[in-house]
Amino acid sequence: MRVKICGLSTGDTLAAALDAGADLVGFVHFPKSPRHLGWAEARALAAEVRGRAERVVLLVDPDDATLAAALESVAPDLIQLHGRESPERVAAIRRFTGRPVMKALGIAESADLARVADYAAADRLLLDAKPPRGAALPGGNGLAFDWSLLAGTALPRGWMLSGGLRPGTVAEALARTGAMAVDVSSGVETAPGVKDPALIAAFVAAVRAGAAPEDAAPGLASAPREV
Repeated sequence: MRVKICGLSTGDTLAAALDAGADLVGFVHFPKSPRHLGWAEARALAAEVRGRAERVVLLVDPDDATLAAALESVAPDLIQLHGRESPERVAAIRRFTGRPVMKALGIAESADLARVADYAAADRLLLDAKPPRGAALPGGNGLAFDWSLLAGTALPRGWMLSGGLRPGTVAEALARTGAMAVDVSSGVETAPGVKDPALIAAFVAAVRAGAAPEDAAPGLASAPREV
């Protein structure tokens, strides 16, 4: 089971994520986000990870100059794309950076899942709730999508579930979707962009306690189990 804490922006909350045993820690570079970090801030926090977790940089429709700055500042293990990047752009970013790429897909209806097959160039897919019409942020809105939409959908190994997850709901999400990787941001905050160390620890503990059985197909969701 893989756990990602995204949108970390302070030393104490990064330490909380690492101490709790998060597998991936995410740094957001998107000026519209309350979790946005400048490159100097991102560099300082990324240096604190010291190999204890994978470093992820979240970007939205980045140009090549932004990608170069991300590589130089964060030295990410994974680049998360949370914009309108086309499959072709995802492949180009992967070639340009030489880093694995995770593409976020917004899900609101079954038709949205048809795009999964288009993004074979991505190393990992993140299924998130599609933002409401007119929303300023492409993710991190604290919304969950209907997990039953995943029933019968073939998903690639290593896919990650996101959207509205919280310490009190993540066990149900695991049980219903069979997800083997989860991502949280607003679900461990007391206000937009304000992470809470206690909520971070509680979320990771809830994931570990509610993890799918060891014989579940790793990184895949077959039909979600109803509870």
